Amino acid sequence: MSKSGHDADVELRTSEDAAEFLEIDPLHGGDGDDAVGGVEAFAAEYHLTDELDVLWKAAILLQHGGGVDDDADVDGLAVADLAAWRRERSHKWHQPKMLYFVMFCCSLGAVEQGFGQTSMNGANLFVKEALHVDPAQLGLINCGLFLAQSLIGSWMAQPVNDRIGPRGAIFVATLLCFIGNASSALSGSWPVLLVARVVLGIGLGLNASTVAVLAGESAPASIRGGLGVSWQMFTAFGIFLGCLANALLNGHAADVVWRLQLAAPAIPTVPLLVLIFVCPESPSWYINRAHYGKAFAALTKLRNTKLQAACELYAHYVAKREQTKVSADGEHALWALIRCSDIADPIQESEPATFASKLASLLTVPRNRHAVYASYIVMITQQLCGINIIAFYSSTIFLSSGFPAAAALWASVVFGIVNFLGAFPAIWTMDAFGRRRLLLWTLPPMAVTMALASLTFGLSHGKAQLVLLAGLIYLFCALYSPGVGLVPVAYSAEVYPPTSARWA
Repeated sequence: MSKSGHDADVELRTSEDAAEFLEIDPLHGGDGDDAVGGVEAFAAEYHLTDELDVLWKAAILLQHGGGVDDDADVDGLAVADLAAWRRERSHKWHQPKMLYFVMFCCSLGAVEQGFGQTSMNGANLFVKEALHVDPAQLGLINCGLFLAQSLIGSWMAQPVNDRIGPRGAIFVATLLCFIGNASSALSGSWPVLLVARVVLGIGLGLNASTVAVLAGESAPASIRGGLGVSWQMFTAFGIFLGCLANALLNGHAADVVWRLQLAAPAIPTVPLLVLIFVCPESPSWYINRAHYGKAFAALTKLRNTKLQAACELYAHYVAKREQTKVSADGEHALWALIRCSDIADPIQESEPATFASKLASLLTVPRNRHAVYASYIVMITQQLCGINIIAFYSSTIFLSSGFPAAAALWASVVFGIVNFLGAFPAIWTMDAFGRRRLLLWTLPPMAVTMALASLTFGLSHGKAQLVLLAGLIYLFCALYSPGVGLVPVAYSAEVYPPTSARWA
């Protein structure tokens, strides 16, 4: 993973702090070259001599730590250069259309994630009779998707991304999702349906581990936190679309409706298969392979000015060149400099490492081990809080409580709406209040609402019981969305050092 935002609970270094912290001069070569030599050597080595002027300006800005007062003049930079640089800070949401196009494509991947998971919510009501499935087999079909997602798909992410890049990985994941959804709809027996859901789960696991990374590595740091919530927000939108499709398709014959419900999530995969290669490749992926020319070309499409792209690019070149020992406060100087640039943390490996050694480092290196504890706790909390029961079985829950089938499906649509709309406040609260506070404020009342919802099953069936059950489920969802629904993804992406982020 890559960092998708900044935690308000931990004050990160600004550009000025990083410049003071690092005892290096971005303008000079590591071996004491003169100021011009460092930039010129970089441009010559990586075939960027045509961009030498803008790289030199970027190096000057890095020498100033990226912080330039509104009324300050900087030798070597024109007034127009300074105005463009300051505008990047004062108009942070004014970004190129290509950046938002990348976010749109990533949102399609997130929609597929939620849509694909929720289609079974409605199909559960009909597939039991259609395929003669007993409760244990139905439970296996439902959990098969998540087992494949966690045990196969997510573990494929790192090698597939390394081999063909994030865009290629998203294409493969989306193709698997299309095949999984289509084959689910064509299943003639429950074992075939189980295999189809496993294929879908593999695609969704690879998709979930890649789409958010591409979004984070494409976005500038100033808005990465806000854009970072887009993954979970549009996953919630996909859940809403799944619930809506389940309800709208309910009028068809019982032996057809479940097939249509399982086929519907294939719809968002089609445009994503076509559009993903229109997006620039992740700049971090190019930088990790020392393809600075290609990284610069990608960055120029994702940033408003070449100056901003050059500053990010050269900052990472300097960071890789000036790898230093861990500082007194336990943080790599390398990471400090990377934090002052906008591009997401690239993974630096000074020497080849095996799969086993990389995996072992998550537990043997204290810094990594602490991050594993923290991220796994919030991730497990998200999965065990009860949201999956509602996402998969809300229609069944409402039906067993006395709702007619059609009403149960529409009650699930309301759940999808609440889940989606509840994510919007996190765009602002994620950075304003911090990740930990959001969890502390939402988890206790979530536990209370879930406990009370379970008690309603002891009440006699009637309008009051239905309203109370539905209201408590919707309240639970409204608390989940801006809290444990969004925080774990952003938090887990931020707590790891660059060398271990993708492996976790």
